[in-house]
Amino acid sequence: MRALKTILIILGVLIALAIIIGATGSPAFHYERSVTIAAPVDVVYPHVSSLGALDKWSPWNEKDPAMKKSLEGVDGTVGAVAKWEGNDDVGTGEQRIDSLVPNKLMRTHLTFHDWAMESTAGIALSENGDSTRVTWFMEGQNEGMSGFFRKVMGVFIDMDARLGKDFETGLGQLKTLAEEDAMKEKEATAKLLAAYTIETGDRPAALYVGLRKTIKWADMKQFFTEAFATTGAALKAAKVKPAGAPAGVYFKWDEVNHEADLLAGFPIAADAKGKVTGVTEYETPASAAYWIQYKGGYNSMGPAHEALSAKIEMDGKEHHTNVIEEYVTDPGSTPDSTQWQTNIIYLTK
Repeated sequence: MRALKTILIILGVLIALAIIIGATGSPAFHYERSVTIAAPVDVVYPHVSSLGALDKWSPWNEKDPAMKKSLEGVDGTVGAVAKWEGNDDVGTGEQRIDSLVPNKLMRTHLTFHDWAMESTAGIALSENGDSTRVTWFMEGQNEGMSGFFRKVMGVFIDMDARLGKDFETGLGQLKTLAEEDAMKEKEATAKLLAAYTIETGDRPAALYVGLRKTIKWADMKQFFTEAFATTGAALKAAKVKPAGAPAGVYFKWDEVNHEADLLAGFPIAADAKGKVTGVTEYETPASAAYWIQYKGGYNSMGPAHEALSAKIEMDGKEHHTNVIEEYVTDPGSTPDSTQWQTNIIYLTK
């Protein structure tokens, strides 16, 4: 009887302790792990900015390779939902994208159906030179009866260590993927730069006259034809001679809407300022510059622009104000487009 009484007393103490813990324990929980990845933030971000990308390095795929998955909405946008149904190790639940801050943060809402639990999860990115610090976190509130029992269980089970181990596994897999991409990007950039001779120096201010317009990429050929003809007529009427080859002076290149804000026309001498009417007059500032003497067709200049941008970034410089294309070769007199020379110039700080 004495042994039974002792057991009952101990059991009573444990029950009382559990009630106290459940009633007074912290209602909030927060778990996180971090890793430093040897890759720029813009290489890491695509690996965390969609539910599909997260799944590629998820540590829970190995725990249930037969897990059933589905996706609702447009992945990579706020509101998209990934659902899963698996074994006892992964359970059943869903994850919804709640916010996306490019190159900084992805935040999601998690629902674990088996455990009647909801939480916020996120991947935070912090740029550190050529590396990126990545923090994976989960946080929420222990509420209701399920929260009561989770607080009690938290005394006997180290959830931070248990979940933290999964986080560390996932972040390790993310690190491998991102660093492989960074290496491939470096190799591609080196190959691109080797294809061109990039020169640097100081460029004086230059005065241009022509037509300026924001125009769709598809309409650029027609715009250049009209702009050169109109500007040429205006120069002739003003008895002003061009001071160089016809040119395109770019103010903006819109990759989203496929538009460009540009002036197409001719350079003129500084003493001709204000003499040509009916066109736009613009002066590019005196500046340091990077340039390529490109040979080839106009539709194939993309890689040369990419090489200049990569070199400027690599040198820690910053492009500003204008990109200038000087069309040195007259296509009318040289039909072979592989022989066309275009000077591509980026003004830099």
